[in-house]
Amino acid sequence: MSVINLKSSPALLVAVSLVTSSLAPLAIAPPSQAQSSFSDVQGSWAQPCISELSQRGIISGYPDGTFRPNNPVTRAEYAAMVGKAFPNAARVRAAARFVDVPSTFWAYSAISFASQTGFLSGYPGGVFNPSQNIPRAQVLVSLTSGLNYTPTQPVATVLGIYADASAIPGYAQTGIAAATERRMVVNYPDVRYLNPNQLASRADVSAFLCQALASTGQVASVIPAQYIAGGGAVAEQKAQIVAGTSIPVSYTAAQGIVIRPDETVDLTVTVAADVRDSSGAVAIPAGSQVVGQLVPVQGGSQFVARSVVINGRSYAINASSSVIQTTKNLRDPSLTKILGGAALSTGVAAIIGGTSGDRLHNAGNLILAGTVGAAVGANQGRNFGSAIRDAAIGAALGAGAAAVTGDRTITPKKVITGAAAGAAVGGAIDRGTVGEVVVINPSADLNLTLNSSVTIP
Repeated sequence: MSVINLKSSPALLVAVSLVTSSLAPLAIAPPSQAQSSFSDVQGSWAQPCISELSQRGIISGYPDGTFRPNNPVTRAEYAAMVGKAFPNAARVRAAARFVDVPSTFWAYSAISFASQTGFLSGYPGGVFNPSQNIPRAQVLVSLTSGLNYTPTQPVATVLGIYADASAIPGYAQTGIAAATERRMVVNYPDVRYLNPNQLASRADVSAFLCQALASTGQVASVIPAQYIAGGGAVAEQKAQIVAGTSIPVSYTAAQGIVIRPDETVDLTVTVAADVRDSSGAVAIPAGSQVVGQLVPVQGGSQFVARSVVINGRSYAINASSSVIQTTKNLRDPSLTKILGGAALSTGVAAIIGGTSGDRLHNAGNLILAGTVGAAVGANQGRNFGSAIRDAAIGAALGAGAAAVTGDRTITPKKVITGAAAGAAVGGAIDRGTVGEVVVINPSADLNLTLNSSVTIP
């Protein structure tokens, strides 16, 4: 997005137009069900605000009883919402005529009112673009423009509380500074990150409207304080997570992980649900990455986490899973089925290959070739019928195992065909190359417990 010079009033109109031109659609047709309780926001951080606006008739839900808080909002829908939030706003200019908003359009009156009151403007050529979606930064600039708010402190000083202040577009800096001073900026789940260029969701717009109404004294603020930006206290806020806190994780790259009991393997997993600190605020949002290793413990394996990556920043943590002691012998017929959807370590790949020098590896499009090589190496000198038997069994299982990258690093790519896995395991057994392997179920075995308290600054 290009930076807009706000020194002239025409430029300001264009900037405000951009602000309101990109709201993500709430729906192609506007929601029509006014109610105070929605099935999909119960317990949500935004529930009190959404209920307040719904009771006031500012926002509405859908016929199925949902609010769909993560849906985007269109310019037309935003015009309808802001007009209901501020019905007594002064008309500061004449109504504009937009070529793409006919008088029969459902939001014609709302768009006209929003234009007259300074909340919204059009594009050059008399275009309004009612179906465009709006980023968070542009919503905030729209509200401060319509409410005629300006910052009282240096803009750079005010915006310094945001960890991503450098991402704020030039045209939006003054407006966002004003919104910050008025405590209109709501950042969930991490108050330090504005995410100015991210499309605003229905929950985002609702929160901004609640805080804008609170800034005019029409309502009390009902947004949890830890998500409201503004003031030095925000910049100093730190999340304290106590020892014993559970960290649920997911690993979707493979259905299982198979390693040798004596191996150490690098592994990265994803946080499956928000992890809250001692005050109840979200400290580690869902979707963050946990980096660690599977290490040998008591004849089994344990996932030990070393760091968590939140919004691109890495923080040291000390957390671990329970000890995983589910093992199988290569002679176990059920192992072939497990391998069909598993990620393999280099050690297991070497066993299956039959020789230490013939391991599965990640070499771009050579991964499949490495897999076939393992099956061929394991089957050298075998009865042809036995090899065909095991390949057929593997193929019938119809799954793929994951290859392994470099030394001890599991890759999420699944390239070993069921046939190759079946033939390779069968070859290893027939040649006498057998051993115990640890079988890990990612959905149950990798969840973590924090071993020591941690502060996320």
